[in-house]
Amino acid sequence: MPLHFELVTPERQVRSEDVHMVVVPGAEGEFGVLEGHAPFMSTIRDGVVQVYKTDGAAAEEIQVRGGFAEVSENGLSVLAEHVET
Repeated sequence: MPLHFELVTPERQVRSEDVHMVVVPGAEGEFGVLEGHAPFMSTIRDGVVQVYKTDGAAAEEIQVRGGFAEVSENGLSVLAEHVET
């Protein structure tokens, strides 16, 4: 089953898609999220969100600055202060 991933900033929704895995630059270190991950919240540091669309695919990298990540039964939501596009 895919993981539902959303990336939003205060200005707009950047992404809303189903992916295999996302690696997030958490304040306490990077963490990877797959479908079925236990719910939790974390602040994120400036860095790169890595999005893997399928198992074994190369990561798409998205530069983010600050914010929060929330893993829930609905998937992963990253609320970034700023996203480099």
